[in-house]
Amino acid sequence: MKLNHFYNKNILISFILFFCTFEVIANETLDSKVKKLTQELRCMTCQNQSIYDSEADFSNDIKKIVKAKFEDGKSEKEIKVFLVSRYGEYILFKPLLNYKNLFLWAFPFILLVFSLFFLIYRIWKR
Repeated sequence: MKLNHFYNKNILISFILFFCTFEVIANETLDSKVKKLTQELRCMTCQNQSIYDSEADFSNDIKKIVKAKFEDGKSEKEIKVFLVSRYGEYILFKPLLNYKNLFLWAFPFILLVFSLFFLIYRIWKR
């Protein structure tokens, strides 16, 4: 009987440790998600500094907003869309690929193709 009581305590302690560890791991993953996303966002008051690296009031507010959105179950893309609708696309270090800035994404490749054609034409002409 005494031995059975000992096992019940061990099982109870192991459940408590498991749930405490699970909460710590969940907080670490939340913090890592916030860190990853805020490194991709530009601080609007600093000179090309990420929100994660900045200590400005604006960046601290954005960090709180991002953490709250992750706690609400929003995805990274949904948070980015929210921030872009609120602050504009300038807040993103890597702009979204959409019809508004398609030319910006395609221009280097277009320039490369024209340069290659020009180079081939010059070599062929000689």
